[in-house]
Amino acid sequence: MSEAALGITRSIAGQPWRWRRASADMVGENLAPDDLVTQLLLARGVARDDLDRQRTPTLRGFMPDPSLFRDMDAAAARLADAVERHEAVTIFGDYDVDGATSAALLVRLLRALGLPVGVYIPDRLMEGYGPSGAALVKIGEAGSKLVVTVDCGAQAFDAIAEANAAGVEVIVVDHHQCATALPAAFALVNPNRLDEAPEAAIHGNLAAVGVAFLLGAALLRTLRARSFFADRDEPPLIDLLDLVALGTVADVARLTGFNRALVTQGLKVMARRGNIGLAALMDAARLTRPPGASDMGFALGPRINAGGRVGKSDLGVRLLTTDDPQEAADIAQQLCRLNEERRAIEAAVLDEALAASAACGNAPVAVVAGEGWHPGVIGIVAGRLKERLHRPAIVIAVDEEGVGKGSGRSISGVDLGAAILAAKETGLLVAGGGHAMAAGLTIAADRIDALGTFLNDRLAADVERASGERSLLIDAVLAPRGISPLWCDAIESAGPYGAGWPAPRVATGPVRIVESGIVGADHVRLIVAGDDGARFKAVAFRSAETVLGQTLLGACGRKLWLAGRAKRDDWGSRPAAELHLEDAAWAD
Repeated sequence: MSEAALGITRSIAGQPWRWRRASADMVGENLAPDDLVTQLLLARGVARDDLDRQRTPTLRGFMPDPSLFRDMDAAAARLADAVERHEAVTIFGDYDVDGATSAALLVRLLRALGLPVGVYIPDRLMEGYGPSGAALVKIGEAGSKLVVTVDCGAQAFDAIAEANAAGVEVIVVDHHQCATALPAAFALVNPNRLDEAPEAAIHGNLAAVGVAFLLGAALLRTLRARSFFADRDEPPLIDLLDLVALGTVADVARLTGFNRALVTQGLKVMARRGNIGLAALMDAARLTRPPGASDMGFALGPRINAGGRVGKSDLGVRLLTTDDPQEAADIAQQLCRLNEERRAIEAAVLDEALAASAACGNAPVAVVAGEGWHPGVIGIVAGRLKERLHRPAIVIAVDEEGVGKGSGRSISGVDLGAAILAAKETGLLVAGGGHAMAAGLTIAADRIDALGTFLNDRLAADVERASGERSLLIDAVLAPRGISPLWCDAIESAGPYGAGWPAPRVATGPVRIVESGIVGADHVRLIVAGDDGARFKAVAFRSAETVLGQTLLGACGRKLWLAGRAKRDDWGSRPAAELHLEDAAWAD
């Protein structure tokens, strides 16, 4: 483990500060931009001989051969047959952003190939997650004998068996963890299959939309080999990278390797505003500049998710596939309204979940349940609980019939998806699955306590190890005058940043708080001054009721070290920078 940064072994938030790299005790403001980017890349695990490729992530440099993945060629050939025969095909997607973008990508591609294609997005409340046998049979009766499930299907054993019996073929495109046995689909493309080859399994961090993109590439290659494009134009798959970037970031997939290339290039496509629905959503969200990864995660993604959480589940895919500007504008405004409704519901459930979490004590996994909680917000609430408690959290909404729908979020080093899958295999769950950092489940209310016991027994050692290793990783230390737009611009060239590729965290100080207060619901806003005469703003989001927030509000005049992310602030008449504060430590 690296040495303590600035000698801080216990901060106000109760954690040590450490250098992300053992040799990273650098003063960022004195580094040339190229040197700074090199240090940031090295600190994120890039080998020195791979620096050039990682500086500019391109598809050519990172994209794997789609044929590496099991069943990919079979899936591509079957879709190529459908294109040539002009068969009706239906895309069955999940109701979140990854599902919506995956479905929209395949719909747009297949329509560009002249194929009649429909979309089916299940209702979260009435149908739940993933394909049901009844839904697949209904799709077949309506004329589609080929269904492609996206972001779901890896655990749909009974549903796919029922579809097969009705003469409906199913191709599964998913990324969730698989069991040893697999559903009897025509093809199941998933880098997280347990029987996947190592060279394909290394791409297990792909979101479903990334897998769908690879299927699209395999389909075009298959059609090309069949001379399908001898007398027609080949649709440019690269134009759909805006969808891939959005789904990848919103699903909190790790932005390393191929994912980083997809998002980097996808942001360029998104900036061109070629997708009418996305352009309308950016307008509704008041994004006038080219979007960044954080905009997809905090502005665009939540609005698309709102349709599946508290509104109509198909609004997201309708927005992303429409070519009608008026329809796009109407849906975008509707999603914005639903997002505000979602925020209010979420706040109420979070208050009750926080109160319920007190009964968990110091259990390794916080499992909370409540009657009447809206199942559309439990995933977000689980994430909030995880942030507050620094351990995995599962939030379960119990309906009037005693059935609980649960969603969980984990911390680094604790594989929650595998634990939920194990719980399902022991019979504790009606349904369940997910990946390392997130999972979903269905459970009878009288089994919730047993689930908590199971998870705590299974994950206790992993949580203890992960919690013992908890520290705030620092990339650079800056003098207060270094918190500047110039520095913010320099670090952007090492992005995009997100899960697995964290935005640079800087420490700065010593500074004195000259002004403090609460803004919004519970954000702490500061104006600080350094000994070098520089002043800047700092904001600690959702912290007013935390130890950190309360300490900052009462620390005027005392000297502190601050740690967080330096961000451009373009609201004023001249560019400035502010610090999005994550922690602080006494400097006197």
